[in-house]
Amino acid sequence: MRTIVLVFQVAWRNVVRQRRRALIALSAVSFGIIALILAGGFIDWIFWAMRESTIESRLGHVQVTRPGYKLAGHADPFSYLLPKDALELEILKSLPQVRAIAPRLVFGGLISHGDASISFLGEGVDSEQEALVSRALTVVRGRNLAADDDKGVILGLGLAASLGVKVGDKVVLLTSTAAGGINAVEGYVRGVFVTVTKSYDDTALRVPIALARQLLRTEGSHVWVALLDRTESVDGVSHELGQRLSGEAFDVTPWHELADFYNKTVELFSRQVLMVKLIIAVIIVLSISNTLIMSVLERTGEIGTSMALGMTRDAVMRQFVVEGLCLGVIGGGVGVSVGVALAHIVSTIGIPMPPPPGMTQGYKGEILVSWRLISGAMELALGTTLVASIYPAWKASRMVIVDALRYNR
Repeated sequence: MRTIVLVFQVAWRNVVRQRRRALIALSAVSFGIIALILAGGFIDWIFWAMRESTIESRLGHVQVTRPGYKLAGHADPFSYLLPKDALELEILKSLPQVRAIAPRLVFGGLISHGDASISFLGEGVDSEQEALVSRALTVVRGRNLAADDDKGVILGLGLAASLGVKVGDKVVLLTSTAAGGINAVEGYVRGVFVTVTKSYDDTALRVPIALARQLLRTEGSHVWVALLDRTESVDGVSHELGQRLSGEAFDVTPWHELADFYNKTVELFSRQVLMVKLIIAVIIVLSISNTLIMSVLERTGEIGTSMALGMTRDAVMRQFVVEGLCLGVIGGGVGVSVGVALAHIVSTIGIPMPPPPGMTQGYKGEILVSWRLISGAMELALGTTLVASIYPAWKASRMVIVDALRYNR
């Protein structure tokens, strides 16, 4: 232990006495770590915000359907109906992690207003439960569905624009019933909404589930959407439901298996962060290597004297490696401290962002700093400085003592 402390003390003195070169190396490490924290934290916040908005706009945390519904339900929706009142629904409600259960009845057809008729994708929903599950669904005009309004209809922004309707207008919904006939009902536009997905807003509408059942002349629903107390509980709840519900009668699907756009976005941005890390690593390696190689050249006589007095080649190599690690620890620590402070300042102010592709609304960006990000930044700083110090340390340890002693003469 005493030897280790001594090695670090000597390494620290060597770093301090070469102030100018050390400051350049520390600046490279610090700025690299600051850039990593700001860029990585911003992308982590995007992941978090997109995850939560995806869950709270349509998907919920867990969905329960009939087996095969997701593959063949659009072609034959009435073969995959869940019962209106079932023991399994009570099991789902009894779980302590579950905050809300929203049944949905999915249907399609034509919506008409005046002389205009457009195809739509509709959902019959329980307005009270859906208000909890679909918190990211934003009503931009009018109001949301109400429990005491059995004729209300809300339309996606794109669908409302295509149909040319405004709040209060009467519309007619036409669709096929469960028996194969045609049925139509009248409704009144109560509001216009937007979600995180523009393609959905261009075709979607929602009505009270009682009106949807009247229109389709059926009971039950296609999906039970569960909202949990926290997203991290999804896998545990999905596993428990898979064990408690019959696999032949029910299919339990966590949200991430349904969020294709989110998964592809995470994969794309993760690769971009990896490239940022590689660029930062190259900058740090080149900077630290240059600093230590110059140190080796300037201290050749000193190294020769130390080896002549009995210092082993391994000890020389270890000394320079420790100097590199000292630069990594100091530069990483400064970079993390400044990066975290800047992240909090930027998050307080907010980053105005335009609507991303496929979405309709902009947002205020933030920088999410986590212990995982901080530890990853420190690992990068230490790892790259360690790699960068190996060649200069090896070069110093391979010196011929006689040549090193004559170097400065």
